[in-house]
Amino acid sequence: MKRFTLRHSVWGLLFISPWIIGFAWFQLYPLILSFYYSFTDYSVVKATHFVGLKNYITMFTNDKDFFPSLKATFLYTLIAVPAKLAFALLVAIILNSKGRFINLYRTMYYLPSILGGSVAISLLWRFLFMREGIVNQVLSFFHIPSVDWLGSPSIALWTISFLVVWQFGSSMVLFLAGLKQIPMDLYEAAMVDGASRLRMFMFITVPMLTPIILFNLVMQTIGALQEFTAAFVVTNGGPVKSTYLIGLKIYDDAFQTLKMGYASALSWVLFAIILILTLIIFRSSRSWVHYEDGGRS
Repeated sequence: MKRFTLRHSVWGLLFISPWIIGFAWFQLYPLILSFYYSFTDYSVVKATHFVGLKNYITMFTNDKDFFPSLKATFLYTLIAVPAKLAFALLVAIILNSKGRFINLYRTMYYLPSILGGSVAISLLWRFLFMREGIVNQVLSFFHIPSVDWLGSPSIALWTISFLVVWQFGSSMVLFLAGLKQIPMDLYEAAMVDGASRLRMFMFITVPMLTPIILFNLVMQTIGALQEFTAAFVVTNGGPVKSTYLIGLKIYDDAFQTLKMGYASALSWVLFAIILILTLIIFRSSRSWVHYEDGGRS
């Protein structure tokens, strides 16, 4: 029996070895290497020297762009994540109905999730919202003053946030799957008691979807904190660095000024922030996530 179990274990390891090798070489090794480089002045053009905590001290005491980029990243996350989840849930509720061509509609609504993160779509977004773009042309057709979507520091961050909200497909699919798992008996009982649609949504739909809301919240928060494409392509961090997200700053320090050791330190600080926020979300979920068996997370 032991020989049988060992043989199957060996075959199992053999089959997953491509993934293990790929993970170790392309993820684990770079992760460990970047941690080491965060304590050095590593650069492609000169010899590497160990500098200890100098990169981290400089980051918090002498980098005028660090805290503004963190602020912009947090604001971006606070705007994009709730808006994306709310919109995804709204679309999922609409698509959770029976009708002709409903599967076609679901596919069409999922497409932006596939295309939305690409550079081409970000360029399209830039042309849509530039001063002479299609959006302002539509506004002028209705005699509404044009808006400087990408040139105003107070509006530009909202503009690139809408690009991410447009990528609601993956969250929508999860919400749609969750809606289909809610027993119809709950709604029928609520209708007999005279509950309104709003009350059924607040006291049946939302509580039953809280596990999926938790998953989407964690994943979208992690993604938003690492956002790079929208800020780089649409606004390039402007105007006056109002959209200069931490991901863009890491890119500039690593590949524009070649301070790759310092960029590695920034990456690890971002990793720590993501880890702390994820733990906070999971900790708070004990009071608002409910499961069908009556338990909590």
